Amino acid sequence: MVTILGIDPGTAAVGYGLVKTKIPFGKVALVDYGAITTPAEREAPFRLRLIEKSLSKIVRSYHPDLLAVESLYFFQNQKSVMSVSQTKGVILLIAEKAQLPIYEFSPLEIKQVLTGYGRAEKEEIQEAVQKILRLSQKPQPDHAADALGVSLCFLCKNQWLRIENPSH
Repeated sequence: MVTILGIDPGTAAVGYGLVKTKIPFGKVALVDYGAITTPAEREAPFRLRLIEKSLSKIVRSYHPDLLAVESLYFFQNQKSVMSVSQTKGVILLIAEKAQLPIYEFSPLEIKQVLTGYGRAEKEEIQEAVQKILRLSQKPQPDHAADALGVSLCFLCKNQWLRIENPSH
């Protein structure tokens, strides 16, 4: 069995999603998912420490075999890209300290794999994740669904999971 921790980096919220499967081509099972939220009124060091503590606890609790993270893409807002870059640095440090292999996928790549369309909307990602993991409802919040999508993208890209008929 292999357990994949997928991460959707952000400053206000960091989505995480864990799935496990037998490789290759075993059934994919949901382990856990959610979002680490930080208070907007607090300064960056406090928010980064909160993310570090919460994500480190998740890694200690679930012992994932690897970390898959959404790569940063072009941001219109320079302030946004800087704060998300800081969060991404914390995520990479946690993975390195836990000796987890790190895999990065672009948002376009993740959307293409899950839906067959690189410009899919958040709702379409949630629906695809729900369908693939056979969930009774869409995973919430969308940051968590995105993180699960990153995990599933890793499995598909490494040919450990086949997605039949993406939604587009």
